[in-house]
Amino acid sequence: MQDVRPNVNKITKQPKKKKRKRRWFFKGSILAAALFCGFMFYYLEKTVPDRLNIVAGEEEQMQLPVLFESTLVMKDAEVSLGDSSNIPSNQIRISGKEPFQMLGKKQGSYQMEVKLFGLVKIKDVQVDVVDENYAVPCGIPVGIYLKSNGILVIGTGNLMGIDGIEVEPAYGVLRSGDYIEAINGHPLSRKEDLVQAVNQTGGGRVTLQIRRGQEKMSVSMNPVAAEDGTYKLGAWVRDDTQGIGTMTYLDLNGHFGALGHGISDTDTGGVVEITEGNLYETQIMGIEKGSAGKPGVMSGVIFYGSASELGKIDANTETGIFGTAGSTLRSRISSEAIPIGYRQDVHEGAALLRNSVSGEVKDYQIEIQKVDYSSSHRTKSIVFKVTDPELLALTGGVIQGMSGSPIIQDGKLIGAVTHVFVQDSTRGYGIFIENMLQH
Repeated sequence: MQDVRPNVNKITKQPKKKKRKRRWFFKGSILAAALFCGFMFYYLEKTVPDRLNIVAGEEEQMQLPVLFESTLVMKDAEVSLGDSSNIPSNQIRISGKEPFQMLGKKQGSYQMEVKLFGLVKIKDVQVDVVDENYAVPCGIPVGIYLKSNGILVIGTGNLMGIDGIEVEPAYGVLRSGDYIEAINGHPLSRKEDLVQAVNQTGGGRVTLQIRRGQEKMSVSMNPVAAEDGTYKLGAWVRDDTQGIGTMTYLDLNGHFGALGHGISDTDTGGVVEITEGNLYETQIMGIEKGSAGKPGVMSGVIFYGSASELGKIDANTETGIFGTAGSTLRSRISSEAIPIGYRQDVHEGAALLRNSVSGEVKDYQIEIQKVDYSSSHRTKSIVFKVTDPELLALTGGVIQGMSGSPIIQDGKLIGAVTHVFVQDSTRGYGIFIENMLQH
């Protein structure tokens, strides 16, 4: 009799192969869909703003660079949307190719939904209806002095005791970034007061009241007699910070914003918490051009003293330093106020950078190459390239000390310089001006 088993095996194997193919196809489809959704969520998170500012009573034309058709849905009738969409009046369909209109009827904050294909919710956008705002773009250098809120611990380390033994009394007690507010219940404002109080203990145990982040606590330790006979904690401390930066704007009420980023301690990396500060006159003495891997720098001298004071600093924040300009400073700024441009107004293309690095206030040509409309990188929302031959010849592009230089596009103040690309001094980052105004 003929053996038919090989034929049976062939017949039974075929469906298994088809099943495996279907399973792989199904898994591949799910993976592709997941990757697509992930990409769309990421893309829209970067390109669609988390927040929009529109001027009350003015119809503003906008364009969001979405790759696929999306739907905007307003949750409040105080903000109306408009285009050619044949859908409910509180909704519009948008694409990256066609602009649309928004009209804010009354000042306030409102919510708008963004839906992919009109079905899948991507994110909420806060729409703030505001008064038209103006400010003077400055671009002038200023000397900065900040008094820290407490005495900042920048580090701890070993010291040689009077007995010749190396010790580290502050180890495990104090941390870099701590602020010492008092010693044995006595408030401190200057590092000299701390040094004097520690030396007067004669090595007796002391209690320090410190601030660590948002938490306040007390720590105790024994100062050690050092080689020179004085008593020390074994900690390096600082109570003030100085530097040179650029003033960004002066508003119509005499308030200023500068730098576009906070002043951080060079040792701890954290933004310095302050009680007060001042702006002073400064004179730029020299410029070191930037090159690949080595950012340039402007050096100068700060003229301290009441006669040279230009303003009071009230806040040192992630998005810059802010305060009130004095009469001397206000009288020296002759530029005219221009409208504030919000993030939806910023686009790739030509713009101007205002700075007085040459000795006089000038506008230099730059090209905005990329815009991140999200709020994930508040001080690095704009990527630009210096194209002005004069500025390139003078500085090589962006240098330290230019932080705060206002960026102007389409006749509006839209941002400020914040950082330079280390490997390419012709390119830099900028902050949206609205982020500075929201400090």
